[in-house]
Amino acid sequence: MTSSYASVVEARRLSARIVRITLRVEDPAALDVAPDGDSAVGVYFGADHGEGRTYSVRAHDGDRIDLDVVLHTRGPGTTWAATTRPGDRVGLDHARSWYRPAPTADWQLLVADLAGLPAAARIISELPDDVAVTAILEVPDHDDLDYLPTRPNVTVIPGIGTGNGYAPSRLAQLVRDFDAPAGEGYCWFAGEAAEGRAVRKHLRGLGWTVDQLDVTGYWRFDSETWDAKYALVSDEVAAVWIDARAAGKSERLAGEEFDLALERAGL
Repeated sequence: MTSSYASVVEARRLSARIVRITLRVEDPAALDVAPDGDSAVGVYFGADHGEGRTYSVRAHDGDRIDLDVVLHTRGPGTTWAATTRPGDRVGLDHARSWYRPAPTADWQLLVADLAGLPAAARIISELPDDVAVTAILEVPDHDDLDYLPTRPNVTVIPGIGTGNGYAPSRLAQLVRDFDAPAGEGYCWFAGEAAEGRAVRKHLRGLGWTVDQLDVTGYWRFDSETWDAKYALVSDEVAAVWIDARAAGKSERLAGEEFDLALERAGL
């Protein structure tokens, strides 16, 4: 695992729910931020590698990175983002990404809730103009979508006022209602984990291959209850991932098998 400390350069509000925090990374080569559209890093508040959260890298230039942080009603990440000031230090590690569309994909489907909105925005901003994309985005208010860049060939299907911890999510239903175009598709999902599972199962049921999907649960509804249940079966379920990778299976397939093991365990 690579890591580095970083100092806050600037923190500014982009919208009612998003703060952009610019960091100067002390050892960018060690951190090795991924270049992909949904690049993310773990941020540890107070630079002591204690409590932390994972945030999307909205921009990356040398030793500087911009993190677009979604503010919630409470939580350590929201407290940090709302109060941090220039000069504050944090620890960074575990730089990673998941967005990997195949060159053969004819079109892309981006599916996200508020937590995945910064990553979706970066993906959209970096898309070639000739790539056809539909973005299904579930947010509390329509104004949240003003944060998105505008690009040709990007169609937004909004879900307003549902999910995001405020109400039951409709993300998976919106995907089921989506009239997919002809050709080979690619789906990237970033949002609540149970909705991601439902989206994966729906598309796999339509004949999509595992290589056409990158589904990442950014958060879980009622995570405290889930964590307590997971602790009872963690060794058994984790072994599914370990055995799959040891057998030479891809990260995507190992991840799918891991999620199926979670589902069998009632998680």
